[in-house]
Amino acid sequence: MGRALKTSDSLSYKLIDDKDVFMLISTVREGIKYNMFQNIADKSPFSTSEWSNYLHLSERTFQRYKKEKRTFDPLHSEKILEITLVYNKGIEVFGDKDNFDAWLEAKNVALGGIRPKELLDSTFGIGLLRDELMRIEHGVLA
Repeated sequence: MGRALKTSDSLSYKLIDDKDVFMLISTVREGIKYNMFQNIADKSPFSTSEWSNYLHLSERTFQRYKKEKRTFDPLHSEKILEITLVYNKGIEVFGDKDNFDAWLEAKNVALGGIRPKELLDSTFGIGLLRDELMRIEHGVLA
């Protein structure tokens, strides 16, 4: 159908058009290979333990994926891409990786007093973060 995402492709909400949506769908259907995930993980502030929590995989299973260079199934692949997109959006909104990483770690009143990165384990939480980043971007602070 469409071409899949390559390690060199950059993911940003701002840059996604209809063609890119089909590329993301294709990537999810094919699954993300562990080496591509590792490239994504290396650019994020999240530990292996956090990634395994976000993807609802045990750390042992996660280590097996790494050892066997497995491909993540579509559900896990989609979550990896969603987290990557919201992370890249956060860097764009905050203008700097370090500032966004600090925001992810700090308890947030607008998000019910929890740390934003604690919301990355569900699609609803990721959507909440995306909405909050849009409010920040447009100067609408709750």
